[in-house]
Amino acid sequence: MPPVRRLAWPALLCLLAATGAAAMPAVPYRFEPPRTALAKRSAAELALLEKLNRADRAHLPRLDVVVVPDDFADDGLTHSPMPAVWPAALPYPTAIAVDVPGQVFGAYAHGVLVRWGPVSTGRRGSQTPAGDYHLNWKSKGRHSTVDAEWFMPWYFNFASHDGLAFHQFALPGRPASHSCVRMLERDARWLFAWGHGWILGPDRKVLAHGTPVAILGAYDFAAPPPWRSAAWLSRPVTLPLALPATD
Repeated sequence: MPPVRRLAWPALLCLLAATGAAAMPAVPYRFEPPRTALAKRSAAELALLEKLNRADRAHLPRLDVVVVPDDFADDGLTHSPMPAVWPAALPYPTAIAVDVPGQVFGAYAHGVLVRWGPVSTGRRGSQTPAGDYHLNWKSKGRHSTVDAEWFMPWYFNFASHDGLAFHQFALPGRPASHSCVRMLERDARWLFAWGHGWILGPDRKVLAHGTPVAILGAYDFAAPPPWRSAAWLSRPVTLPLALPATD
């Protein structure tokens, strides 16, 4: 995706006013069994279905029902449940929001949505804690401290003391991690290059924080996935009015 040109504050405010609630245009969806939903799909169509169903390609056929758009035309943001503009993120070169109930992330450049995608946050017994964080340090790959056989590519830590990070791993269409935020490979690789980590002094004191990260809400494990609801799909995710400072 091409880089987003930084807009002056007046232009950003005009954009926000023009978008009203800052939602992307509504696109009708239907719900189909995997057998019909996945038949004869192109690579681009399958990539969009991965996003809409919060499941990677290996897990899409295992779902009970698949969310399918009536129109597969997509500029990368057309089907996003994340708002097009996040006012709280306007002053920041980069910012990330993760909506845990919707299992989705949005990446913002000076308040403008530049990328969104599916995630898998913590399972019922190890839920990803909501709160304000920052990107800290990163590794192209590391083994989990929970199980050394689990390898996590494109690892970008956002809570150093708790060992929480964005990284590539399986997306089964539901929260399944041990508190980290799993992503598709293409999203984890992109975030690895796009996000800003912390800057440390010689004594490892934080001189400047990295990209602000907002982990929002909690998943309702007693209810069906919300993205399988036409009502939920018809309105954008609500984002916070403030972000943690980056310096």
